[in-house]
Amino acid sequence: MKFLNKTVFITGGSRGIGKAIAMKLASEGANIVIAAKTVDPNPKLEGTIFTAAEEIDKQGPGNVLPLQLDVRFEQDIVSAVRKAVDTFNGIDILINNASAINLANTEQLEAKRFDLMHDINVRGTFFMSQACIPYLKKANNPHILNLSPPLNLDPHWFAKHLAYTMSKYGMSMIAMGLAEELATHRIAANTLWPKTTIATAAVQNLLGGDFLIQRSRTPEIVADAAFYILQRPSYECSGNFFIDEEVLTAEGITDFKKYAVNTDNKLMPDLFL
Repeated sequence: MKFLNKTVFITGGSRGIGKAIAMKLASEGANIVIAAKTVDPNPKLEGTIFTAAEEIDKQGPGNVLPLQLDVRFEQDIVSAVRKAVDTFNGIDILINNASAINLANTEQLEAKRFDLMHDINVRGTFFMSQACIPYLKKANNPHILNLSPPLNLDPHWFAKHLAYTMSKYGMSMIAMGLAEELATHRIAANTLWPKTTIATAAVQNLLGGDFLIQRSRTPEIVADAAFYILQRPSYECSGNFFIDEEVLTAEGITDFKKYAVNTDNKLMPDLFL
């Protein structure tokens, strides 16, 4: 029970990678706050904060708090963080997983799509971190983990989808900046990104359908990597851009077949790698 009595606040945790991380940490004793927008069933999207909470609750001795939250609105963020603290008496780990994606090029991207990505990915991550910092300062081994890629200024990554790259790199810049800013408080700030595409709703509905799903890994590989990162000492594990497979390899795990959706297909490298 590596995370017994720890409280983990996860944005966008009703499905996909966020839920997988919640399930993993719950199985290790953590209290989980699932903060996401989906409260009513959607035929195109699996699950709600309530169905996710039911699944997570079965994993371990900790408790689960489902909260409806749109991270675009800072007052809602403040309210959600306050409810989490009132329920669990603090926050030990913040996982900024909520994200929007649109791979349109500059000429094709609508202003509202640009704003959505930057409001959720950058602004939401910034103000979620801001709201949690006072409580992380009081925690033992506090961590912030952003689901975003390593920073790489190779023009290749900007040419294909400039607006999306800017937004995801914004999340990574927040982690890099907070690692330095919060070092005296021993609050870790890192990023985590998958080496391959992950079988999520975004991949299914927006990127490549079942063809790409069959060439992806399951969200559990990212969850397992997060599990190892978040138990490392916060004062010495900060400012890193982690890749899931590299984290697991460092832990002595070399067989990744169990994470493949279909072991007969060649895996597809994820964006930014």
